Amino acid sequence: MADTIKLVIAALLVAAGIAGYYALGEAAQILKILAVLAGIAAGAAAAWFTAPGRQFVAYATEAVAEAKKVVWPTRKETIQTTAAVFAFVFVMAVFLWVSDKTLEWVLYDIILGWKKT
Repeated sequence: MADTIKLVIAALLVAAGIAGYYALGEAAQILKILAVLAGIAAGAAAAWFTAPGRQFVAYATEAVAEAKKVVWPTRKETIQTTAAVFAFVFVMAVFLWVSDKTLEWVLYDIILGWKKT
């Protein structure tokens, strides 16, 4: 129950930051953006002290650790893979075009007799 109240307070703080953006109206854009960022920061700080907030932080930390383990392809591998994809797309486009024209010829010229002039 206490976590729910804290999460509601966090949501209200974010909403207050957004409301502050519109309440500032004619003020400098940087002040309006700072109001939103302050609301988000205050909401995040309030959510931090809840069990779901701590679980999210742990999950995010683990996700960053897993992302660091990723072996990214080299430039050469990326170019080769991209070339293979483009070649496959080109071959499929030609195949589908030939299939379409063949079916068009069979249906219109041979079966229906609608020869184009």
